[in-house]
Amino acid sequence: MNNIKAIFSKELRSFFDSPVAYIVIVVFLGLLGWFFTSSLFLANVASLRTVFEMTPFFLLFFGPAMTMRLISEEKKGGTLELLVTKPIMEYEIVVGKFLATWMLFFVTLLPTLVYFLTISFLGKVDMGPIVGGYIGLMLVGGVFLSLGVLGSSLTENQIVAFIVSFLIVFVLFIFDKILMYFPGSIATILEYLGVDYHFSNIARGVIDTRDLVYYFSMMAVSLMIASVMLEKRKW
Repeated sequence: MNNIKAIFSKELRSFFDSPVAYIVIVVFLGLLGWFFTSSLFLANVASLRTVFEMTPFFLLFFGPAMTMRLISEEKKGGTLELLVTKPIMEYEIVVGKFLATWMLFFVTLLPTLVYFLTISFLGKVDMGPIVGGYIGLMLVGGVFLSLGVLGSSLTENQIVAFIVSFLIVFVLFIFDKILMYFPGSIATILEYLGVDYHFSNIARGVIDTRDLVYYFSMMAVSLMIASVMLEKRKW
């Protein structure tokens, strides 16, 4: 646990010591703010629905961008070899880096609470879907970022890591949108694998165990494969 905490702290500091964190936060909030204010003032709709609809879509790009350098840069620079010579397990490196990126995403989401305060001044809000929506966004972010860590563990090229990660999360994102093209049994499987299907359930304010199992299983499997990819260097 101490090794994970050390990797987590080091990675989080590196995010905020470089322009990466600030660029991600500013661009993400700028895009999201534009869609929120457009629905608020142009469509005259006072809700966070736009935030909950657009954030998973933005994560298709921001997730791979936030994670593409995590392991691939260490591989390319040779620092990964130094890291693994220390008394630290590969899974501790992977989990520490993932948790640091997940924390960065949490920090990025925090300012969007201003949107909640804005609509709460305009009228009565239903807290269930809002709390569920934010929990769902953190879980979707966790899945996308863990898959990004996996993509970064496959190569030492950051651009390749971005493309691989993007393709994986894109497939999961569209699964529940192409069900009409598949027969019933296959469509049921694809629907369960679709990340947006489970998010829509939680965003209604209903926390179902099956949805939580899906998200945490996806994160665990992604990080486990990423750890195996690091261990593979010793074989």
